[in-house]
Amino acid sequence: MVRRRNGRGGVGLGVRAFVAVSVIVPTAVVAGANPGGAKGTPAARSAQGGSSGGIANIDHVVVLTQENRSFDSYFSQLHFEGQPKSSVESAKPNPNPLGGLPIHPFLTTNPCTTADLNHGWDGTHNEINGGRMDGFTTQNEDPTDPTGSRTMGFYDRRTLPFYYGIANEFSIADRYFASVPGPTFPNRFYLLTGTSFGYTSNVVKTYTQKTIFQSLDEATTPVSWKIYLASAQVELLFKYVQDHAAGHVFPISQYFTDAANGTLPQVSFVESNGFGTVNTETDEHPPANVQVGEKFTHDIIGALVNSPDWASAAMFLTYDEHGGYYDHVSPPAAVPPDNIPPMVSPGDPFNAFNRYGVRVPATVISPYSNPHHVSHVVYDHTSILKFIETRFGVLPLTRRDAAADPMLDMFDFNHASLLHPIVPDAPVDPAGIAACNALHP
Repeated sequence: MVRRRNGRGGVGLGVRAFVAVSVIVPTAVVAGANPGGAKGTPAARSAQGGSSGGIANIDHVVVLTQENRSFDSYFSQLHFEGQPKSSVESAKPNPNPLGGLPIHPFLTTNPCTTADLNHGWDGTHNEINGGRMDGFTTQNEDPTDPTGSRTMGFYDRRTLPFYYGIANEFSIADRYFASVPGPTFPNRFYLLTGTSFGYTSNVVKTYTQKTIFQSLDEATTPVSWKIYLASAQVELLFKYVQDHAAGHVFPISQYFTDAANGTLPQVSFVESNGFGTVNTETDEHPPANVQVGEKFTHDIIGALVNSPDWASAAMFLTYDEHGGYYDHVSPPAAVPPDNIPPMVSPGDPFNAFNRYGVRVPATVISPYSNPHHVSHVVYDHTSILKFIETRFGVLPLTRRDAAADPMLDMFDFNHASLLHPIVPDAPVDPAGIAACNALHP
């Protein structure tokens, strides 16, 4: 989301322009068609062993992508808090930019941080530092945090009880990476189009590239889709979405209505609110209150679990990029999506789309999730595209999503083991609200 806080990833630019684009698209438009049931797609097999046989049991795919959290910043303690198969965070520190003792990962209980972090193209590459994962503190020096130590902070179940609860109940991936080492827009472009068509920063304009939404409309049996918005989001920048807003783009309130009525489309993209104060934003982008975003996600999942559509639903919950937060796992090589090089300055050493971004959380919430499961398969945002393409018989958009693993390891389509899941609470601690207000009066 374009924001008023600048994390050196282009995230502070173009707020007015982005809002101007958003008003082009009406959000209170007529209801879309009832979902159909395009079944019988050919069985495919995950590269790591999971079959799509039975994938036609999924009639409703819901995608919720929150903002700017690394896997370690949220789930480094999951291994010790109910899920021993999840990766253990390395105790390896990052150097102190001021020359003092190195800075180790540490537990924080404040739901807000002092300032945004660096998640720009060059900054993220420097944080990764050739796979050494030791550039995070240096890239995050700030007047409020001269050593950049906030990048090393992590939460546990006490602050994020809902997230730890669903991570223990459903299926979580500990090798899911952002699509590019960079900020929001390029990563969300990969989620929607399989590429960022050269972009490495957040540029507000109207884009004409083909999205998954056009692919769904052009399928042999068209696939119904909706975008549910709590505020403006990247989908609105695409001309195809602007031109097809009627019947497809809705305010977030319509999601709850459709879920309650059992009229969710076959594919839903749900978006949180990236504007407001630290205690009203719901997208979890630093420095916002993480418990407020967790409560938004709780409500979205709760509405789905209680929907008549739940028995045939699969929700993908992830984060667009790491937001500048430390993670200890080096991102592996990635398939370049096309022949378009990154738009970088002459002489920039980071001049290819051949490496994933930093690892981020990813959870599959479905009756058909492998229960209490950790997938160690490498995924990125185009894996969600690949799942949608596999389920509905849609062709890939680029080489990246063609090569992506469709996350089948996270499902057991033969057993709906979680038809009646426990949805944990997501409390917003008044003391945390007060602490956030103190940091950001």
